[in-house]
Parts: sequence; C-alpha cells; structure tokens
Amino acid sequence: MSILRFMMRLALIASAAAVAAIALAALSGLGHRWTDILAQFAAPAFAAAVAATAVALFLRDRPAIAACALSALLCAGAAWPQWFPARPAPDPGPGLRLYSANVWVRNSDAEALSRSIAAADPDVVVLLEVNDALFAQLDAALPDHPHRAASRRMSFRGPVRQVVASRTPLRRIEGEPAPLGIAARVETALGPVTIVPTHLTRPWPFQIQWEQIRQAATQAEFARAMDGPVILAGDFNSVSTARIGRQIRSDGGVTPAPGWPGTWPAFLPAPFRMTIDQVYVSQDLAVAERRLGRANGSDHSPVITEIRRAR
Repeated sequence: MSILRFMMRLALIASAAAVAAIALAALSGLGHRWTDILAQFAAPAFAAAVAATAVALFLRDRPAIAACALSALLCAGAAWPQWFPARPAPDPGPGLRLYSANVWVRNSDAEALSRSIAAADPDVVVLLEVNDALFAQLDAALPDHPHRAASRRMSFRGPVRQVVASRTPLRRIEGEPAPLGIAARVETALGPVTIVPTHLTRPWPFQIQWEQIRQAATQAEFARAMDGPVILAGDFNSVSTARIGRQIRSDGGVTPAPGWPGTWPAFLPAPFRMTIDQVYVSQDLAVAERRLGRANGSDHSPVITEIRRAR
C-alpha cells in the first residue's frame, strides 16, 4: 500500500470515528451541554458519513468502508427519530395549512417573502425576526392574510418582531409567554387553535446554558395551560430529539412534525442542514404532511405543515 492510500485510509477512519462520536452523543439521551451540542449535528453527520463511505468505496479500501458504513448506520439511527417521529394518525377531515419561517433579521425582501407565501397558499402564517423595513411592507407581503397579531419590538441583533397572520379572524391572547413574543387564537377549519410563535435563544456555547432551558420551560408551560388545540412553531435552535426538544415534548405535551429535510443553513444541500425550525402540535392534533417552502430571502428555509385533528 502506498503512503498516500494509507493516509487516506487514516483520514477516512478518523472521520468515521468523529461522526460516530456525534451519533453516540445523540443516542445517549444525555442532557449535558457537551453531549447536547454534539447531538444537534446527527443529521449532517449522517450525510458526511455517507459521503465518506462513497469515497471509501471508490478507493476499495475495506477497513475504511467498514468504519464509514458503521458510522453512517449509527447516525441514521440517531437522526431517524427527528426525521420521522412517532405521531398520531390524522383525521381525514378538514385541515389547517401553516407557513412558519424565521425570515432573518437582515432580510427585507418583501417580494421574495410574498412569492414564498403565495406558493404555499397557507391558512396561517408565523414569521420570526421581522425587521422594521419588512414589517412596514407586510400589507404587500401578506395581502391574503389581513388578520394579524404582532409582538412588541424585541432586540435580536437589531429590532425585530414576531407576527401571526391569518385568512380568518384571530385574537391576541392575554397572558402571552412574554418576553418570548406573542400568542394568538385563530379561528380555523379545525375550530379555535392557539398559535404560539417560538424563537429560543442560541444554545451553549453561544449563550449561557440555562437560558435556552428557561425559555423552553416557559413555552412548554404556556402550551400546557391552554385549552384546546395548540401549535408551537418557529426557530427552536435545537433539534427535536436533543435536550430542548425532549423538554418541550414532555413538559408541553406536544409532538413534533417530521424533520426531513433540514432547514438551516438554507444555502447548504438539504442533507447537510439541521432541523432547528420546527412545528409541535398538541395531542389532539396530528401532522398530515410537512415540507419546505420556497426560499424567501432568509438563511432559514420556511416550513409548510398540513395539520388535522388526531384520530
């Protein structure tokens, strides 16, 4: 064996070991900050392991093939519950189509947002990180959704708002989960549904560890206290199978929508993205379909969710 091929074998096996460490962190279910931050990358790690396996196959290097294929299987097992979570079967009756998106604080492209929303044809729209320039153009971006509730201006690398917009009447809920934004009860084909836009802070090490946990607890407590169907939608800065996702599911009594393909960063191919933009629904609701929407100028892909009553 040449030195070059030997070095390539070592590189591939080292890559497989790193990917396997990410998969094992996700599979462990541990909430420690180090394992939790690794668990966020299970889906991109799977894509990397598949690519490494392809290279090993091309080189016909059996040890590297075995190591890379094993790491890919581990990552698939770790990512599968976030891609295809267990959820109740949807009723065949009427549904609600939800468009939810972190439109990005630096994005003021109302035309791109309008095209994206029009292509999705949603009943309800949830927008996060709406800057002042985009907020001033919402009438143009949301001509078919005249019923709206907006949060106060919040600071997130600049002044931004959260917005809930609907084709049908809505009312802002008193006692909303401040300071995390707004909540609105929307009249839909499913009856009144409480919509809770959610934008949690970034995880450790980008912010202090406990802040994201506190925010998740606030959202979960609010969802649990609501009567009737509840939908949490937005940017959770965590995958559904990591610590924050598990906390919201257990404390809020909600189930996540499927998380394939990933949503962030939008410029990467879908297999390499992380599904941090999510939708959680209460037990009386079921997700019939989840897909990504047309690009809207953001670094996050919008999520389109078809929601019905649970059987």
